[in-house]
Amino acid sequence: MNPIAIRLLSQQLICPQYCKPEEVVGYMCAMQAQEYRMMRWAVAMRTCNPSSKAFKKAFDSGRIIRLHLMRGTWQLVSADDYWPLLELCAPKAIAVTKGWMSSNKVVIPGDELMRVRDVLAQTATDRGNATKEDFIDALAEKGIRMDGHRLSYHIRMAEMSGTICSGELLPMKATYALTADRVKLSGPIDRDEALMMFTRKYFQSRQPATLEDFVWWSGLNTGDCRRGIALLGGALHIERWDGRDFYLTDDCRTRGFRKGRYLFIPPYDEYLISYKSRDIVLSPEYKHKAYNSSGIFRPVIARDGIICGNWSPFKENIQTQFFIGEHNTEMQQEWSGYKKYQTK
Repeated sequence: MNPIAIRLLSQQLICPQYCKPEEVVGYMCAMQAQEYRMMRWAVAMRTCNPSSKAFKKAFDSGRIIRLHLMRGTWQLVSADDYWPLLELCAPKAIAVTKGWMSSNKVVIPGDELMRVRDVLAQTATDRGNATKEDFIDALAEKGIRMDGHRLSYHIRMAEMSGTICSGELLPMKATYALTADRVKLSGPIDRDEALMMFTRKYFQSRQPATLEDFVWWSGLNTGDCRRGIALLGGALHIERWDGRDFYLTDDCRTRGFRKGRYLFIPPYDEYLISYKSRDIVLSPEYKHKAYNSSGIFRPVIARDGIICGNWSPFKENIQTQFFIGEHNTEMQQEWSGYKKYQTK
């Protein structure tokens, strides 16, 4: 087994199979979207013809949704998967949020929660695409004044209740819309079916991966993750590599790896954040170059799948720092592709 090649193929980072951004997001199940500008490149680089305009079109039309879903952080999901994923992940996400509130000594009574949620929903309805500042103004008109930190908790709780979700894409600022106006309502959802879909999509797009990787990524408890694997039955098999058990699908891709390929990977990308143990592609001695103990991830460069340097996304000209090896003409071609994506 060549775990690096299989991961690159499974994550659509080489030989991508999809043309539309929403198809990539649906295939990946959920994609980290912590960095508002770079989440677009994370999706686009996994398409056959990367285009910032194609991503914006899919996002503005509601085919891609951004919300707080797993581990208390931002993710992108497809509209088709929105309701099953919310049903599956929201209870744990709400518990995580309440834990953070408790540690920060923030108490939100039930009557305040519902009153503010109603204002957020009405503002999103009236504005179509409401910003955080719009929410603050609307609350002030109702005699409710609160700081941005407290409001952030209210927004998260409203997201996880299915009341509001992402609105249209602005260059630098998130907007919110009424979910009912943006995502088709779903009928009754069977939790086991949602869990099976969630598990299948994780392993097909991140394989090879371990149970511990899945637990970390999903934010679910170990029992749920084991059940998801069991529900898939023979669709997964185990291969042992470097003393660890990895799950793979029987139809995983193994052909298409090309040596010498560079990738400009955005911060918080699924190539790293999908796994609890990242040593397969990132040497432990260099992990501080990719992320810190506070969970802040940096833009990184991969050569043949191995993380080897850092890059600066928002510069006109290529700026890199290598801690393994150095760049060559292949990397310049990748940079040209990244710049071209921004204009398409």
